[in-house]
Amino acid sequence: ERSGRLEVLGSESKQGSISVIGAVSPPGGDFSEPITQNTLRIVKVFWALDSELAKRRHFPAINWLTSYSLYLDTLETWYPKEVGSEWVDLRKVAMYLLQRDEELREIVMLVGPDALSEGQRVILEAAKMIKEDFLMQQSYNPADSYCDKTKTYNMIRTILHYYNLMQKAVDENIPLQKVLELPVKNDISRMRLIPADKFTDHSQSLNERLDQEFQMLKAPAVKAK
Repeated sequence: ERSGRLEVLGSESKQGSISVIGAVSPPGGDFSEPITQNTLRIVKVFWALDSELAKRRHFPAINWLTSYSLYLDTLETWYPKEVGSEWVDLRKVAMYLLQRDEELREIVMLVGPDALSEGQRVILEAAKMIKEDFLMQQSYNPADSYCDKTKTYNMIRTILHYYNLMQKAVDENIPLQKVLELPVKNDISRMRLIPADKFTDHSQSLNERLDQEFQMLKAPAVKAK
């Protein structure tokens, strides 16, 4: 919960903000019990810790579907001006992919992965990248323990650019497996380890490589025609 702004005392004039963070641990993880329900009515931001994510060594183990922020409407005009013009759209697409991923995984559990179309597998791959290459952090790595807003924006922008290119490739009948074998994919998975002061140039280079490698992937298909 945001609780105020302040001017820091000292030789150098600095401004900052104070956030109040509290923890509620309901017995058996039952979010319907009264104390938890009353807490959720008061706070504007909720991070739902997930034991299943912790078991899979996914840290921070915060569930991306049950967590929420009520500051979104307030920040929807701030982020495009201060961070990046595509912020709102990128967030919506990322959340759509995570929600669809959950639905498709239920289908896979019931009837197996062979029931999915190439387009649906694209969604699973994109969601996997968001979860493992964007939402995971290494707290002991100086470059990954903290992520500023600009780096965050460029990371999700790169991942979703890859997702859009995957979609186009599959629409043009290029096998998804060939797309997943592109060398640039491994570099995207490691991009969170790049320091913030070098990341803007790095992400621009990644996006250029994405365009080049996808173009090369399409070239044999064009020649075949």
